[in-house]
Amino acid sequence: MSKLPLRARLAASIGGAAGQVSRLAGRGDGSVIGGVIALRLEPGLLAMLAAGRQVVLVTGTNGKTTTTRLIAAALGSKGQVASNAFGANMEAGLVTALGQARDAPFAVLEVDEKYLPSVLTATAARVVALLNLSRDQMDRAAEIWLVARRWRDALADAPDCRVVANADDPLIAWAAAGAKQVTWVAAGQRWREDSWCCPECGSHLVRSESDWRCGECGFAKPTASWVLDGSTVLDPAGRRDELGLALPGRANRANAVVALAVAETFGIDAEQALPRLRTVASVAGRYTTVLRRGRNVRLLLAKNPAGWLEAFDVLEPAPGPVLLAVNAQGPDGRDTSWLWDVDYRLLRGRPVLVAGERRLDLAVRLEADEVAFRLVARVDDAVDQVAVGGDLDVIANYTAFQQIRATFGRTA
Repeated sequence: MSKLPLRARLAASIGGAAGQVSRLAGRGDGSVIGGVIALRLEPGLLAMLAAGRQVVLVTGTNGKTTTTRLIAAALGSKGQVASNAFGANMEAGLVTALGQARDAPFAVLEVDEKYLPSVLTATAARVVALLNLSRDQMDRAAEIWLVARRWRDALADAPDCRVVANADDPLIAWAAAGAKQVTWVAAGQRWREDSWCCPECGSHLVRSESDWRCGECGFAKPTASWVLDGSTVLDPAGRRDELGLALPGRANRANAVVALAVAETFGIDAEQALPRLRTVASVAGRYTTVLRRGRNVRLLLAKNPAGWLEAFDVLEPAPGPVLLAVNAQGPDGRDTSWLWDVDYRLLRGRPVLVAGERRLDLAVRLEADEVAFRLVARVDDAVDQVAVGGDLDVIANYTAFQQIRATFGRTA
């Protein structure tokens, strides 16, 4: 911190104090407001705080926060790691994360898809992890193709950056192809509705369960050096390890393989990294189980169709009850038409409860899929409909998820 100019040190200190006041006032974790104030005092603070560190940037539509947490766990064996653990992934949140760990030699930062090019320039990142690209907020559904092009251009201008990319996602493969150094990971892609066309020429992609190619221009899935195979990982040397994660579901196994590939670039092999990854059981409240009114309530976050598909994958076996909660505030996107892209028929036969500010929108969608449900006003109303000692899974989009966490006193 002493190496920073006086103005930058003052900005970081004032921003940190503002964040602490926000936390004490119960207005959140202070990650955003502290960074906003600091950047107003010193607009170049992100680059100054990142200077001299080995930085990893993690981006994609889904899995950013979890993958960031897993990479940070792996790199922790080499020293202190600065990270935006609560998912504040725009410039203000990154400044706060770096400012809170000013002496950390490593930084693992989740970055919003839109901001990757500017953050890459500011931080001179050593590694960028690209997870996936799919429709998110329907207000800006067409942006994923523009995002991929901007990533491709930015990575082409960063020759010293190593890119770790999901070879199973054609848009990711196309974006990463602009980089000079790429480690390909076969992490899988269950949601394919945004990747039937070739990003190179626009023709139809020929797809199988584990492969894809364009029949016109020859653009095809790259050969991966890291492969997810069920519950095991195959590394570049041909060694196979059982993942054995505490985090549930196929998506988290994919996130873990990306984390292992990133760790390898720092000289940490899978045998060293896996014990650390296995200690991660909850990420910013996601996958946490809370005892509420004598019932076990597990929280799952799902912000878009691909995320809901992965959340369904980790539900308790049928006929376990599930609460679905949907809002449409700014961070969620105002347009709820994306609900029609989710296949809710997978919930048939379960007790389904529906909450959130846009619960009627979701109710109409469930009726169309012939899924029986009951409307509830609050999360505790849903909890009370489960037998004492029973389990309830909660799937909520972003602001609904945060409201539920607040109801539980952020013990989740």
